[in-house]
Amino acid sequence: MTRAVLRLRWGVGNLPADLAAVVAVVLVTDVAALAPVVRETPLRIGVGLAFVLFVPGYAFIAALFPERSVSPLLIEGDEEGVAGADRGIDGLERVALSFGLSIAITPLVGLVLNFTPWGIRLVPTLASVSGFTLIAIGVAAYRRWELPPEERFRVPYREWAAVGRAELFEPATRTDAVLNVALVASVLLATSSVGYAVLIPQDGERFSEFYLLTETDDGELVADNYPTEFTVGEGRPLVVGIGNEEHQRTDYTVVSQLQRVAVSNNSTTVLRSERLSTFGQTLGHNETWHTNRTVTPTFEGRNLRLLFLLYRGSAPDSPTIDNAYRETHLWINVTA
Repeated sequence: MTRAVLRLRWGVGNLPADLAAVVAVVLVTDVAALAPVVRETPLRIGVGLAFVLFVPGYAFIAALFPERSVSPLLIEGDEEGVAGADRGIDGLERVALSFGLSIAITPLVGLVLNFTPWGIRLVPTLASVSGFTLIAIGVAAYRRWELPPEERFRVPYREWAAVGRAELFEPATRTDAVLNVALVASVLLATSSVGYAVLIPQDGERFSEFYLLTETDDGELVADNYPTEFTVGEGRPLVVGIGNEEHQRTDYTVVSQLQRVAVSNNSTTVLRSERLSTFGQTLGHNETWHTNRTVTPTFEGRNLRLLFLLYRGSAPDSPTIDNAYRETHLWINVTA
């Protein structure tokens, strides 16, 4: 047990810098997506985009290609660079493949989850992609440690920084200087545009889902087989669902009513209405809530309307369809 702990400590302490950075991004993304306060901040979107679009692919490529290749920054005649020329991929290919594979890996994970009981939801998807990435990082680290030090891939941070500083601040010609300024401006403009589109969505994209479900014998929630025959004083189960797509934390209140109505000439008149229950929940953006409710009718009749009204915030003293944010209902028969 002690030897295993020592090997684990040695592995963590000797984890290559780029692989350690990937592990850090995974941990930060998990915290930003799940922590109660942090998940409401723009940090969740920023690290989430980097996590989905780059990190899984980079970890997979790192596991496939642990060896280094010839870098254009190596001085001509460098024996180490020449020795690794027949294997591995260069930095540009590694970055490009990381983006491409990440775009492929994430949907494949979602496809697999779609056929599991967990479905495509935030926590299962985040756990699956994070687990895949950490396993790939473990394989990548092991394969690098098995190589001689001079053949291991490493990210040449200092060389890249030196070249970038020389290109930006010491251009060879005036044309290079103008092109560098244009490149930096275009990158900033593109980043700002994407950030604005993600952080400030259009008003038309803000909505809340409100629906009724039933539970099958094996525990699956379906939008089918709703109960239609009730007895006064005897409860029947229903599942009420709310989905928050308002792009902000929202307080919800639900009011359920049993109504006797008269329908004529495309108009509905409420003849009798009794409130059955009132309940609520607070949801963050992109959160979904399901609650099991027992519906117990208080009077009998045929073609009664079992009405559920959704409000953002508190419900008014006299809740109706006209003042509700969302509504859903069932037509039921109630016997004595």
